Amino acid sequence: MDFLKQKAEHEALDVPYLSKYILNMMTLLCAPVRDEAVQKLENVTDPVQLLRGIFQVLGLMKMDMVNYTIQSLQPHLQEHSIQYERAKFQELLDEQPSLLNHTTKWLTKAAADLTMPPPTCPDTPDSSSVAGPSPNEAANNPEPLSPSMVLSQGFLNLLLWDPENEEFPETLLMDRTRLQELESQLHQLTILASVLLVASSFSGSVLFGSPQFVDKLKRVTKSLMEDFNSRPEEAMLTVSEQVSQEIHQSLKNMGLAALSSDNTASLIGQLQNIAKKENCVRSVIVSFPAHRSADPFVSQMLFGSWCAEVSVRPPWRPYSH
Repeated sequence: MDFLKQKAEHEALDVPYLSKYILNMMTLLCAPVRDEAVQKLENVTDPVQLLRGIFQVLGLMKMDMVNYTIQSLQPHLQEHSIQYERAKFQELLDEQPSLLNHTTKWLTKAAADLTMPPPTCPDTPDSSSVAGPSPNEAANNPEPLSPSMVLSQGFLNLLLWDPENEEFPETLLMDRTRLQELESQLHQLTILASVLLVASSFSGSVLFGSPQFVDKLKRVTKSLMEDFNSRPEEAMLTVSEQVSQEIHQSLKNMGLAALSSDNTASLIGQLQNIAKKENCVRSVIVSFPAHRSADPFVSQMLFGSWCAEVSVRPPWRPYSH
């Protein structure tokens, strides 16, 4: 370096020769993905632009080397990091025994929910068609709880989490935003399913046996539910009127008997009641999957992708208050 510095001071430095030598060395040392960038530098004639490009590519080569080193050491790092984090986690638990109180309460409640029979709703249309064991059968034949069943029930409880409840599980604080997004989607699906359930009880199996009619009703309901969170009563008023019109028109087109004035009024009234949180239809729809979380098929449908993502995450780091 001192020799090159002296040459530069005496204006005797052969920049093209030196640049070509550097580019040749870079070609030998760089990863194949950088070959194109190095070849482009060979056509640069401006010394300033050439040196700037060389340093830029050298920076990328440095990152390539770092990534390769980390990748080659990853199995050893991962093994030791797990042991290290377990040890540090145990130290935190020893120092703060109450560190996971909220997580313990969350899982305890999930286990308790699985041992309770699902709520019934006698006023729900076609509630007898919902498959599932009766409360007496569930009490007489309790299934042994497994960790996966309790965890699935716990995740379902998180989707119905009260925003005012500050006892959120410590182990899932980093995922709270994602869970809130899922909760919003579940809320929309619950309203949509409630509308379809009420509409099906009035329109009959013939009309609801048409996939085109059901799809149209879904699209209409979903488009009118955009303001449900801010104005639920007004949104459901619009939905009830539109759904009633769609059913009336479809029955007419199929040559079926139209709804009577009493049935129409009852349909509109039940659809408007869906805006209430304590609505019986909404309660049944929300509670049914929660009490079926022990079913492996339901658990896989609800949490298959979630568990796949969790399995590839780095180990959890305890949240410190």
